[in-house]
Amino acid sequence: MPKVRNATLVFAAALLLGLAAISQAQAPKAAAKPGANATGYVKATFAGGCFWCMEPPYDKLDGVISTKSGYTGGQKKNPTYEEVSSGRTGHAEAVEVVYDPKKIGYEKLLEVFWRNVDPTVKDQQFCDVGSQYRTGIFYHDEEQKRLAEASKAALEKNKPFKGPIVTEITRAAEFYPAEDYHQDYYLKNPVRYKFYRSGCGRDNRLKQLWGAAPE
Repeated sequence: MPKVRNATLVFAAALLLGLAAISQAQAPKAAAKPGANATGYVKATFAGGCFWCMEPPYDKLDGVISTKSGYTGGQKKNPTYEEVSSGRTGHAEAVEVVYDPKKIGYEKLLEVFWRNVDPTVKDQQFCDVGSQYRTGIFYHDEEQKRLAEASKAALEKNKPFKGPIVTEITRAAEFYPAEDYHQDYYLKNPVRYKFYRSGCGRDNRLKQLWGAAPE
């Protein structure tokens, strides 16, 4: 009899453990923040004309993990620079920012975005003309959308310039990284980068708009 009772107890314990494992497997998992990866980092995507010029202001921010130049908002899959620059694919030159939300907020990224673009012109940034150089905020979740719209509304009320803000706020689409030679261009080719930025009139126009050098 003792052996039978012990066997019964072992079976009961095993049954309880099995039921607990099944219950745990079926329990709903906490939803991950949209746009976040396994490290907890989050993506933000902005278009501000030439993507060479949009990497530097984000690279120097504490909490930004990486920046990547690329193309988004168009119809063609895996477009090349030549195709995008023709203006026929619908893409915008953009920068994808990966950041740690524990160190920096999306609001700060928005602030830096506005201060580095001319939001008063459509399908153009400085000397670059075409829809591929339009300004845009591409949100990855509803919270980013809410913050982007709030920042735009606040800017409309407090802008230091007269022109209307035409920057679009749209849902993020597929982001295609640009060719390697475009990545970190300002670091790989500092002289050419400075010549282009100066010759395009970017800094002069930003100073006219915002009254100070971009962050």
